[in-house]
Amino acid sequence: MPYFITSKVFLTPSFELDVKEREKIDRFLLFLEASGVGSIISKYVKNRSTKGGRPNCNYYRLFATILFGFAFDNYTLREIESACKFDLRYITLMEQTRIDYTTISKFINKVILPNEKDIFSLVCLQIKKEFEIDFDDAFIDGTKYEANCNKYKFVWKPTTFHEKISVKAYELIFKYNLLSSNKTESLIRSSTIATAITNLQAKKNEIILTDFDNTYKALTSILTKVLEYETKEEICGENRKSYYKTDHDATAMALKADYYAGLGTHMHAAYNVQALVIRGIVFSYYISQSRTDYDDFIPVLEAFYQNYNVYPKRVCADAGYGVLKNYKFLKDNNIENYVKNQSWEGNVSGSYPDSYTINSDDTITCLNGLIGEAIKIENRHPKKSNAVFFRIDGCNNCSFKSFCKRYMHNQDDDFKIFEVNKEFQHLKLEAWNNLLSPKGIEIRVNRSIQVEGVFGIIKQDYGRTRFNRRGMERVKTETMLYFLGLNIAKLFRYYETGKLNKFWIAPDDLEPQTMKKVSAKRLSKKGSKQRDKQFQS
Repeated sequence: MPYFITSKVFLTPSFELDVKEREKIDRFLLFLEASGVGSIISKYVKNRSTKGGRPNCNYYRLFATILFGFAFDNYTLREIESACKFDLRYITLMEQTRIDYTTISKFINKVILPNEKDIFSLVCLQIKKEFEIDFDDAFIDGTKYEANCNKYKFVWKPTTFHEKISVKAYELIFKYNLLSSNKTESLIRSSTIATAITNLQAKKNEIILTDFDNTYKALTSILTKVLEYETKEEICGENRKSYYKTDHDATAMALKADYYAGLGTHMHAAYNVQALVIRGIVFSYYISQSRTDYDDFIPVLEAFYQNYNVYPKRVCADAGYGVLKNYKFLKDNNIENYVKNQSWEGNVSGSYPDSYTINSDDTITCLNGLIGEAIKIENRHPKKSNAVFFRIDGCNNCSFKSFCKRYMHNQDDDFKIFEVNKEFQHLKLEAWNNLLSPKGIEIRVNRSIQVEGVFGIIKQDYGRTRFNRRGMERVKTETMLYFLGLNIAKLFRYYETGKLNKFWIAPDDLEPQTMKKVSAKRLSKKGSKQRDKQFQS
């Protein structure tokens, strides 16, 4: 008796979705229709090539299917291809059209890649309308994503080797007077060496044959090396010192996993990814080759402005962004500053406070409460631009002396000179006052929930810790799809529950936070220990 091969005959096979799932997909398609993305995709529907014809699938439905895949299933292109054959949700979205991964890849490269910014902004604007979000409180943070490279195929910028070979080249050039000018460059150019070789050949009859041959071979060998160095330096550019052979845009960076594992000197190919989040939705992003975050603060805000023609009312970020140029940008654009700086935690906890604070009358007050005023010192200039010197007297009888002078060799002087950038100190003080206010407490609590939560979901829940694509433009497109997929997933959760994400709101009776009182005895012990370590090293 057959057991497995007995089958039931269907007159018409059923591929109907569950009613609730169908409603969510229909609502999703209406959302995309209202966003205006279709006008961008429509430019690619009509094939203007000489061969004629139309795409082999519905581009609008294909775009919706790709977003759906990035939103829920963390699918690769091959997995989306498989889902369009066996998953009823994808079959419904594609209207039973079977597509392969090459079609999806070509669509991403042809349609999404050149229009990634416009597509992202249009979809996010529609999300803003659906959720009725205002651009008040924005949160910025960054992370490093590993690139799709072989970690052993990196190349360091050969500046040191180029400098050494330049010295050798000029020795040969000046020995036989092969250039009309005696000016030198720290990095000799290949064109300069080529000119020297041409002049050497013109002087062949004036130089001993053996010397000519040796010099010609040496300069030719140097020219080959300099051409190699110039190629590597051009790929690296001015702002970085490494690249990878399999992805020239990837840069050697220490990832957070290396840092926490105590392997901070280990380098991996990576990109720096910045996100601007409002109410849990990513509204702006920026990809760079920066090893630190403070250079990417302004670009991610400018990208936000380009998309929505307005800046957020308030911006909060961690201490990695608290530098003068970022504070000035916020001030110039009337954005309330809730950005920490490097000394924030030490000052709030009282464990490592600043040695002075600036006053409204442009004087400074030290930890002991003494007032210092600006002075001029002959034959000495500040190390930092736009900084001035301040002097405070009476250090020998101060209980904070060992902490305040912990980096100074001569502690016998009864005074200390501070180098102060007054503009930065005033802007930093303004940020501190904002952060300590009830609104600042609310924003600080929500920062760790919202923007760090975005990277937590993408990296931990979705498992997206490494890019699949190579090259800056393709990586930007992949990042956009990651963030857009996350936003769409939150949109679907809103369709299911009818509720928006709720974040903590400070109660009306919340008191402002204050800096902890500084303990002179505790700081003196720390200063003494740190000073001993410094001198021992």
